[in-house]
Amino acid sequence: MTTIFDNRQCMLGEGPLWHPERDQLFWFDILNKRLMSNKDGEPMSWQFDEYVSAAGWVSRTELLIASASKLFLFDLDSETSRAICDLEADNPVTRSNDGRADPQGGFWIGTMGLKAEPSAGSIYRYYKGELRKLFADITITNAICFSPDGKTAHFADSKAKTILKVALDTEGWPAGSPVLFRDFTEENIAPDGAVIDSEGFLWNAQWGAARVARYAPDGSFAEAISVPARQTSCPAFGGPDLKTLFVTSAADKLTGESEGKTYCAQASVAGRKEPRVVL
Repeated sequence: MTTIFDNRQCMLGEGPLWHPERDQLFWFDILNKRLMSNKDGEPMSWQFDEYVSAAGWVSRTELLIASASKLFLFDLDSETSRAICDLEADNPVTRSNDGRADPQGGFWIGTMGLKAEPSAGSIYRYYKGELRKLFADITITNAICFSPDGKTAHFADSKAKTILKVALDTEGWPAGSPVLFRDFTEENIAPDGAVIDSEGFLWNAQWGAARVARYAPDGSFAEAISVPARQTSCPAFGGPDLKTLFVTSAADKLTGESEGKTYCAQASVAGRKEPRVVL
């Protein structure tokens, strides 16, 4: 059963992250330029001056956050920021979108056009002081997630309705060219954010489909959890046993009280702790 975790309506909820040292969920409302959280029923938010979309945890108090123009370190206690590096700061057409830390401690982040301009997006990896562009010519970057053994990365182009996968080397860098994981064209499904559970199955939020679907490592469908919001955007595992599946959603261009809220459900399997980002 899916229930409301946080009742606040996000125009574009994204990037849920369960902080394993704080036992606390963080997520973003991209269009309102806001980081959000809810601890023991207490809603929290932090306002920024540009779009923010995804984060990885660095310490108990620090998050690495991706914005429209940079990666920066944000201290939750002091509410202070420190710039780490530029992220397409010279390109006013794009902003950051989906992102996640890999098992080796690198942080992957995708960009996209503000109006989803064709092929305007790219995927980058930040690791030990280096930001490197990995893949380009993507329209809507999404579904960045990693196999439990750290040997495979996945990512989507929501516009193309495909999720790809790519082999990684021991340091977490791509070791070949991406290949198809699953094509959703015939189903007319737009794959959005994704996360991989402890058994190596991929959970994908599906924009417009009001659900999160689970797929085996070979790309075959396993099960789905329905969500009351149509524009489901990204899942994350959390809770004391990592069996709570949190799901963000977006109210943008929709009406209805259920849209844009953040939901949770009991999953059939546990997730994994999100890795710490290595600066």
